[in-house]
Amino acid sequence: MGLGWYITRRVGWAFIVTFIIVSITWALLAAAPNPEIAQAATQVALQGGDPADAQAAAERARELRGLDAPLYQRYIDYVTGVYTLDWGWSETRSQPVIQAILGALYYTAQYSIPWTLLVIIIGPMVGLYSSATQYSWKDHLATGFAFFGYAIPNFFFGIILLLIFGVELGWIPVIYNTGVPVFSLENARQLAVPVFVLVTGSIGGIMRVSRNESAAFMNADFVKTANAKGVSKLRIYARHVLRPTMVPLSTTMISQLLYLFVGSSLLVEIVFGIPGIGRLSYRAIIAQDTSVVLGFTLFFTFVATIANLLQDITYTVLDPRIDFDDR
Repeated sequence: MGLGWYITRRVGWAFIVTFIIVSITWALLAAAPNPEIAQAATQVALQGGDPADAQAAAERARELRGLDAPLYQRYIDYVTGVYTLDWGWSETRSQPVIQAILGALYYTAQYSIPWTLLVIIIGPMVGLYSSATQYSWKDHLATGFAFFGYAIPNFFFGIILLLIFGVELGWIPVIYNTGVPVFSLENARQLAVPVFVLVTGSIGGIMRVSRNESAAFMNADFVKTANAKGVSKLRIYARHVLRPTMVPLSTTMISQLLYLFVGSSLLVEIVFGIPGIGRLSYRAIIAQDTSVVLGFTLFFTFVATIANLLQDITYTVLDPRIDFDDR
């Protein structure tokens, strides 16, 4: 049984997991009261209508939203809509939910892609270098930077940098400009600080795990053998130390990037005024826009499922000893 069959099975499991999460989300929504129906009844009552009129308004609102249909029919319509990307209508934005999410994703991707690439490239390499120069001033400097990233909250660090470089020095714009081209110096200038803040907050944990894991291989027999055979240091670190280090490190990397993508990116977007996924979800929660809240919940569910799928595939590529039959 080869890698192709293993990937096929993992894709199938990812689909099943997604289906279960979607079903649980539907059950929670079906059990919760709909605020739009209550709002329709309240409006009639405030206009002097009697309880019968309020009840009739609530029934009309229920019919307009298809909530008077049988549960099984609503469930089938809901699941069909999820997998055909028909995620409903946003009352606060007056546009389809999928269109609102894609519009916000356009701005989130502009800083998330460079941030993710920098963390994946720099984190393991600095951790490996720190392990190779263990207990030197370079190791202490990298350790101090890692703990600084752990300790300081992203939103607070972002505000401090915005005050220094935006307000005092005027090097970056204080308000995010959505009108500049994506691939332009102006866009790179206004996204430099948000990317730096997110890299600082996420690279520390990856550096520490990379340092600790690679330190276990530095004095391994196969590394000593490679040194005795005259293999270059670069080849030893890249092929014999970094590769086995990446197997446990990939778990930390995926989970930490997902955590920051969901949590810290929201705070950074609010601080810097970026109209991305985090800011969209924040405003939807404040305005009780249920369709948008459900939409980004599904979006993060799909992102997490795909990330875990990539993590499982990475295991098998990095460590050939993993048996596909046992997984």
